[in-house]
Amino acid sequence: MSDRVTRKGKSQPQKEEPKQAKKQKVQKESYDLVQLQDIAHQLRIHSIEMTIASNSGHPTSCASMAEILAVLFFTKAGMHFNPKDPGNFGNDRFVLSKGHAAPILYAAWSMVGFIEGKELLNLRKIDSLLEGHPVPKLPFVDVATGSLGQGLSVAGGMAYSSKFLDKINNRYWVLMGDGEIAEGSVWEAAHLASHYKLDNLTAIVDVNRLGQSEETSIGHDVNVYKKRWEAFGWKTIVVDGHNLNSLTDAFEQCRNAKNQPQVIIAKTFKGKYLEMENKEDWHGKPVPQAQVEFVKKQMKQQGGFTLTPEVPTQIEKPQQSHFTLEVNYAVDGKQSTREAYGKALVGLSKTDANQQIVAVDGDTKNSTFSIKYKEAVPTNFVECFIAEQNMVGWAQGFSCRGKVAFASTFAAFFARGFDQIRMGGISGSQVKYVGSHAGVSIGEDGPSQMGLEDIAMFRTIPNCVVLYPSDGVSAERAIELVANHKSPCYVRMSRPSLPILYPNNEVFEIGKSKILRHHDDDKILLIGGGVTTHEIFKAAKQLSEQDKINVTVLDLFSVKPIDHDGILNAANNTALKTILVVEDHYSEGGLFEAVSSSLSLNNEIKIHSIHVDKVAKSGTPAQMLSLYHLDAAGIVARVKSIIQ
Repeated sequence: MSDRVTRKGKSQPQKEEPKQAKKQKVQKESYDLVQLQDIAHQLRIHSIEMTIASNSGHPTSCASMAEILAVLFFTKAGMHFNPKDPGNFGNDRFVLSKGHAAPILYAAWSMVGFIEGKELLNLRKIDSLLEGHPVPKLPFVDVATGSLGQGLSVAGGMAYSSKFLDKINNRYWVLMGDGEIAEGSVWEAAHLASHYKLDNLTAIVDVNRLGQSEETSIGHDVNVYKKRWEAFGWKTIVVDGHNLNSLTDAFEQCRNAKNQPQVIIAKTFKGKYLEMENKEDWHGKPVPQAQVEFVKKQMKQQGGFTLTPEVPTQIEKPQQSHFTLEVNYAVDGKQSTREAYGKALVGLSKTDANQQIVAVDGDTKNSTFSIKYKEAVPTNFVECFIAEQNMVGWAQGFSCRGKVAFASTFAAFFARGFDQIRMGGISGSQVKYVGSHAGVSIGEDGPSQMGLEDIAMFRTIPNCVVLYPSDGVSAERAIELVANHKSPCYVRMSRPSLPILYPNNEVFEIGKSKILRHHDDDKILLIGGGVTTHEIFKAAKQLSEQDKINVTVLDLFSVKPIDHDGILNAANNTALKTILVVEDHYSEGGLFEAVSSSLSLNNEIKIHSIHVDKVAKSGTPAQMLSLYHLDAAGIVARVKSIIQ
């Protein structure tokens, strides 16, 4: 399974139940509370021993949630899952949003038989998959957590997928710390889950009072939490988080809830049942070995636990389709790349036999043109409203459930959700981000609406493909490419309607550029993307006709991975071995830096740049391009200054 994590040789025999067509009420069960309490204590002991072995970690944060996990993993009221097969598509899923409590998550999976007990002591070691915060290298982890306030968003997307798209009767459980409830993204997620009536989603708030450096702003005033969650439309249950009777009753209430998500507000104590219970200055610190014996003295039995989780029916994860697209543009036509995005989604849906494509948007669908997909496939379009952090989280949730998730908004507004995008990169999320209204070429709306940092932002995400199409054909092909690509992707779209540059059957590849104009006597190489590809093409024509200066024109298309060989060969074939990059983006992190980085070991190629060099302003698109010398006239002048 992994470097070190292995399954135990034997597990308790599990009871198989058929897939439920409808939700069934859970009758009041009687539970072995003595055994449950000892399981909670054993979870504490494992957490203490693991963090001592690694000399780091958060055992007191684990101790506050031990009873919660005992009920969640070992009762019928809690999660229904197959411990032998954590990846079963029909399992309930658990998202540990307070990711620093990872040790107790690993301990629970060890106690149900999936992780070898001895492996727990390799917590945080470089050759173990038991990292300091959970990552999806483990089959029971769907998304990386630890940057707080994000788990509920991802679970929301997953819960929506199960309820409305996959029609699977499983549940999603999210455990959050009280400190992270201060994050605005939590309330974005709470609003949307309530709006869509996700009754298969349960949040649990571990109200242990203490944050990292001091008491939280609300402390133990659970009534404040109760009123806030109720205001967002959630079924709200306040319990003593260490009382097993109260917890099992609350979990059963959640399983019976209809048409609204539920939240269990559990009043707990950090370091519960340890000598440092409810004391400050113990966050993120291992506790003394003596605490193991302190907890053991409170146990009635040590080992021999017989409680096991409820096992659902085995369901296979749907296989992803291979998407193909028919492109149809007139040779002399025009098309904005943003509108081509909507057309491409509709076109892809015709080969999406399992309806795996899901599009989410942040109330910009009539500008990004994702509205076209909503009109064509309304079941697979989800409006997330003006809440970009949550929109990104929901898209990642859809991706976790095997969907090909497209998230669209203005390029500038993805900056709001950058931490979610960053965490998606850590997770290996396969979300396809589509940013419209890129650059100063959007015109009159002004700088707050202009994406001028977006290429830089997405280039930093590990394994993220960044494409920048320049016409309708290349835009639709870009969407086709990323739909079939197994990684996070960003496609940068422009607002202006632009002439068609390519034939409908033109083949595009990730990592490859396109030469649009070339002569044997070209002086220099011009590189553009999007709007500036058209401007350098016009400049090249003008230079040739009026000044008898020939230049090579290269449409970059693939910013990451970049076409190193194609660019180098094109530059070497010019007389001056010189490149001029023209981009509707700030210089930092954009096309110029991408090209410069790629050719940084070459001492012969000289690279120049025209870019947006100051904060933009309002004006017509033509005025904005002229102001920053991004238009044909500015490019012609710069070429002449370079070759003279």
